[in-house]
Amino acid sequence: MAAPTNKSVAALLAMAEELGVSIEELAAAAADTSSPVQMTIAGYLPSVDAATSQGARDTYQTYWRRLVVEMGDRHISAVKTSELRAFVNATRTNAIVRANSRHGISAQENCVGALRAFFRVAVEDGYITKNPMEGIEKPSRLPSRRRFFSDAEVAEIYAVTMNGGNDPALDTLLLRFHLETGARRAGALSLRVRDLDLSRQCLRLREKNHKERWQPVSRTLLDALVAHAEVRGAQDPEDAVFRQLPARGVTVGAPMTRRRYNTLVARWGRSIPWVKELGVSIHWCRHHATSCIERIAGLAVARAFAGHTEGREVTLTYTSASFQEVARAVAIYTGEPHPDAE
Repeated sequence: MAAPTNKSVAALLAMAEELGVSIEELAAAAADTSSPVQMTIAGYLPSVDAATSQGARDTYQTYWRRLVVEMGDRHISAVKTSELRAFVNATRTNAIVRANSRHGISAQENCVGALRAFFRVAVEDGYITKNPMEGIEKPSRLPSRRRFFSDAEVAEIYAVTMNGGNDPALDTLLLRFHLETGARRAGALSLRVRDLDLSRQCLRLREKNHKERWQPVSRTLLDALVAHAEVRGAQDPEDAVFRQLPARGVTVGAPMTRRRYNTLVARWGRSIPWVKELGVSIHWCRHHATSCIERIAGLAVARAFAGHTEGREVTLTYTSASFQEVARAVAIYTGEPHPDAE
């Protein structure tokens, strides 16, 4: 390293004088290895991203990107709780309005989770000593609007599914699969040929948090899944079951993607007014199936059917009673007919 010149020394002395510190203080600060290195939010995001599970990353990345846009050049230690609270409130205000929107509460809840996760990793790495999100609570969730379908509603959905789109055979089988198994989307997308157990008449579902479970199904559904996979060219045990129509001149159809759900539900909404009004999604099929199982065999069986953790009450959100059920109960209780008790 070259020796400093008189000119550079003079410049350093002038800078130290302007900052109001002595050369001795600068030297002591440089020698203090206990002082944490300053890190900007933008520079730290890759570390947070790598330390987060895939599921949480998919949910949180939108809010992390916004954080970088608004505060990316700020040091992590310089961000105040009041600033983060304003950031969270703005997320709710600016939430995209969709058919199933809940006044921005879901966006606000996910934003709080994303910021907590970001600064928690920063605490673990020693860039800050306290998570500035500790004083910011998640908003209270609104009661879920999801419920099970009436027989007439199921018939409407089936009619639209079977009579439209570019692949009604795939869409109809997909609807049957979700209404019977109560599976999440991941259960269908990850279903492989080797997951169809003909001898035990069940199939293996791989869903949330990498959990696996075997789900009993009807012989009709199981045979339909096997036939669909074979017709669409699935041969290897690792091949996906749900597949699109093969392109012209090709014998094997490409595996179905998440976009299939978007087009299917959008088609429902264009033809069935209550689908769009209530914000119905494919996840409603899970509520429907779980509710039906609960009515037949009780909460414990419904919990196992849905793959919920033992002891958690999340199953109750899938099994809430409908207005028609209440009406029927009132009719029985009072001994008088009610128009909604049919």
